[in-house]
Amino acid sequence: MSLLGKNRGVKIICVGRNYAEHAAELGDEPPTAPLLFGKFENTLVGPGEPIVLPPEAAHVDAEAELAVEIGVRGRRIPETDALSHVRGYRCANDLSARDIQYSESQWTRAKGFDTFCPLGDRLVPVAELGDGSGLRVVQRLNGEILQDGNTRDLIFSVPYLVAFCSNVFTLEPGDLILTGTPPGVGWARDPKVKLADGDVVEVEVEGIGVLRNPVVAA
Repeated sequence: MSLLGKNRGVKIICVGRNYAEHAAELGDEPPTAPLLFGKFENTLVGPGEPIVLPPEAAHVDAEAELAVEIGVRGRRIPETDALSHVRGYRCANDLSARDIQYSESQWTRAKGFDTFCPLGDRLVPVAELGDGSGLRVVQRLNGEILQDGNTRDLIFSVPYLVAFCSNVFTLEPGDLILTGTPPGVGWARDPKVKLADGDVVEVEVEGIGVLRNPVVAA
């Protein structure tokens, strides 16, 4: 079932390089403040819906992420109060057209193609997962593990990110914060591993479940 209707008007706020090892594998220094970028609602698809590889992209990567869903409106939220604004957590997949990402000075096109943000349909509340730390985050491609990390290694924690983002945007119910991806992405491998027509990508976050999407060529 598509999530577009229930997330109409949602802000999708993403955090880049929030795992030091992922920054390192891409040849980047860890950020000293959260590196924010956005996706639009056209990127959202639900479990089982296809990830469509655009003809403009030569290398598309999947990125397994813990997503934070906002439940209570807030602006300039103190970090100590951040979790009271969180409805819960979902699995998310931040698709990236790497060749475009590294040929342009900003990431809107590389991250913004239709279907480039699969989102899990299971929402697990803060009462069960707390601040979202200590959760295993895995990406499997055709059943084989590519990424295997843990949210304990986030440079910036969930409460910090909620507070930081709320200093920029008024956070509204339904808004999403994608907290970053652990190391192991296909672009950083030798040889590189890119998504192809017929692949199946799974994102699993401990305590939440598995988000599974097939991959098709446009």
